[in-house]
Amino acid sequence: MTGPEGALELAHAEDAWTRADWEKATAAVLRKSRRMSEEDADSLVWDKLTRRTLDGLDITPLGTPSSLEGLATAGRPARAGDWDVRSLVEAGPEKQLNEAALVDLDGGVTSLWLQLDAGADLATLLEGVLLDLAPVALDAADPLAAAQAFLEHAGDTDLATGTNLGAPATADDETLTAVARLARERGLLGVVVDGTKIHDRGASDVTELGWVLAAGARVLRVLEAAGISAADAAGLIELRLAVTDEQFASIAKLRAVRRLWARVLELSGVSGVDARVHAVTSRPMMSTYDPYVNMLRTTVAAFAAGVGGADSVTVLPFDAPLGRPDVFGRRIARNTHHLLIDESHVAHVADPAGGAYAVEELTDSMAVAAWEALGRLDGAEGPDAAALEEMVAATVEQRDREVATRQRPLTGLTEFPNLGEELPVREPYSGWEGVRSYGAAFEAMRAEPPAARVFLATMGPIAQHTARATFATNLLAAGGVAVDVAGATDGPQALVAAYDGQPVVCLAGADPTYAEWGEAAATALREAGASRVIIAGRSTEWTDDSCAMGVDALAFLTRTREALR
Repeated sequence: MTGPEGALELAHAEDAWTRADWEKATAAVLRKSRRMSEEDADSLVWDKLTRRTLDGLDITPLGTPSSLEGLATAGRPARAGDWDVRSLVEAGPEKQLNEAALVDLDGGVTSLWLQLDAGADLATLLEGVLLDLAPVALDAADPLAAAQAFLEHAGDTDLATGTNLGAPATADDETLTAVARLARERGLLGVVVDGTKIHDRGASDVTELGWVLAAGARVLRVLEAAGISAADAAGLIELRLAVTDEQFASIAKLRAVRRLWARVLELSGVSGVDARVHAVTSRPMMSTYDPYVNMLRTTVAAFAAGVGGADSVTVLPFDAPLGRPDVFGRRIARNTHHLLIDESHVAHVADPAGGAYAVEELTDSMAVAAWEALGRLDGAEGPDAAALEEMVAATVEQRDREVATRQRPLTGLTEFPNLGEELPVREPYSGWEGVRSYGAAFEAMRAEPPAARVFLATMGPIAQHTARATFATNLLAAGGVAVDVAGATDGPQALVAAYDGQPVVCLAGADPTYAEWGEAAATALREAGASRVIIAGRSTEWTDDSCAMGVDALAFLTRTREALR
């Protein structure tokens, strides 16, 4: 029913709920799951459910009108309608890449991102590509030579809007200026400020944003010193950012970068030039193992990119960490866009996250933090390398710690690993060089599994030991360690009968079973030849190690693997 002008009233009075009502109902659930005690105040649910990003920014479980109080920034995405579906064509044999590019374009891709080796044969690579319809973004080892070769190949073609000659923001002054002038002459984009390079090294969202701003400001300075006005220079620039499967942070990052870049341009005396943003699904978030999970990761990331207002979006194929993606991987990447745009209609709403209390608050917090990061990174000659290294190192250390303790789970790698999987075989390529995978340490263990197995000494009937046995099995598998399972047992003698000389034993049972005959089982197995006894659960005086929730899984697995040698 309608109330006063500009307001809506609920149909029934009993549908009106307060913040205290939500806290009470939520607290009841958390108490049931033992995350809160009866003595805890209901209001503690905010602390329990608020997640914190690697930059220390809070993501609240529920947005409220108070979230909009005191915001320091404002601005919304400018894209209206479908985003540009941009396919990555990585360096390699030109004929093979041409075939892949044409298949992508026939399959609904609307632009190409070309990574070029020095001296690449553009005539072969771009044969059959309609450059007046499909924008091309260059990414070359020699930016000036590639730009000149591309323009020579294009001839008098009226190149599609969005075509970018692709001088990196980190190029030397002479190269940057020369490519920018070529772009201006043809009415094209000419510069890419590529934050994904920083992201690939392990940078946080805020550090990536700060670097993009610092590098972008450096481009404006260089071009203005060369006689190109700041306004004209701004019109040549495209910002490239990574998006991950942490959807709220990724949405906020893309919304924040527009506000931040607008502020940089304002301070440079430029108005009326909107940021052009190219979002790329994160490389480090992907895993070599259980690679099909990467489809889920990239779908969430692409959703975040679309909701965040990216002008162009690149979904990296799920099999890219394994080698050069095949036809199936590229098709799935293309179809991810189509599912989001044509079936889910994500692009049909302008700024769908706009007005969402929690997202608006996170966008503002990220923008403010990134502006502070800019202050640390910005130097007269561009981003400060030493400050960047320090910021990236701090994030990498924190992320590694959270991955190691499984506070930041990686499905298929640190959680639910499958030691029996057969990985797809792909042609080797250099596309993953310089990428620091979030699960790198676990992937290294999986790549070199120990020959020996752990004896999983399951104690008691299946119903009593299955929970801890499953936990221990999954944790060991995350380090490439397989287990031999004893099965249902009724005492130390049954365990010894199933034991086959494995150097490491892991006891898995219920606490009452441990109390009744756990120490006797450990003693019997040591006498039978075990050199190391682990317990699934709390540590004891009669075992050498323990595995339980919250342990440093990486350290535990390292110790266990050493004992298996």
